[in-house]
Formats: sequence, C-alpha cells, structure tokens
Amino acid sequence: MDWIGFCYAAAIALGGFMGYKRKGSVMSLMAGIVFGGLSAYGAYNVSNDPKDIKVSLIASGLLAVIMGMRYKKSGKLLPAGIMSGLSLVMVFRLLLLIMA
Repeated sequence: MDWIGFCYAAAIALGGFMGYKRKGSVMSLMAGIVFGGLSAYGAYNVSNDPKDIKVSLIASGLLAVIMGMRYKKSGKLLPAGIMSGLSLVMVFRLLLLIMA
C-alpha cells in the first residue's frame, strides 16, 4: 500500500480546501480536487504495481512546476513553497521506486 502517496494526495486536497476556506478561492478548491484525485489514483496504481508511476509522476511533476513558478513569483512559503517542495520530493521518490 502506497501510504506516502495517499497522504500526499490528502495534503493536496486539504490544501485546496484551505485555500477556498481562507481566501474564497474556487480555483484552489478545484485544483486541490483535481490534483488530489489524480494523486490518489496514482497512489492506487503504485499500490497495485510499484512500477506503475505514470499518473503519480505526471501529477506531482506538474504540481511541482506550477507551484514552483508561483513561489518564485510571490516569494511566499505558504502554500506555494511548501507544495512545490513536497511535490519535488514526491517526484524524486517515484523515480527511486522505478530504479529499485
């Protein structure tokens, strides 16, 4: 079971919900639902076959790039810096999975 992947997916969904709750950002809510759902589906795939990282890698890689650009533009650690760092760690973790 890919507990790390499921926790990552939950963190994304929770982050989107918090963005909506604090700032009223519907875009944060939608992104949290979409990327959280994709990440959960990817974690499910990895749970069944540890080499099936495609969905998880695309979702976390895309989120790392998007949130990294937001962090560079705003300089704010929350949420952009944290999510870009977390997503980058997830990308490296997934790449290590297929190398093992």
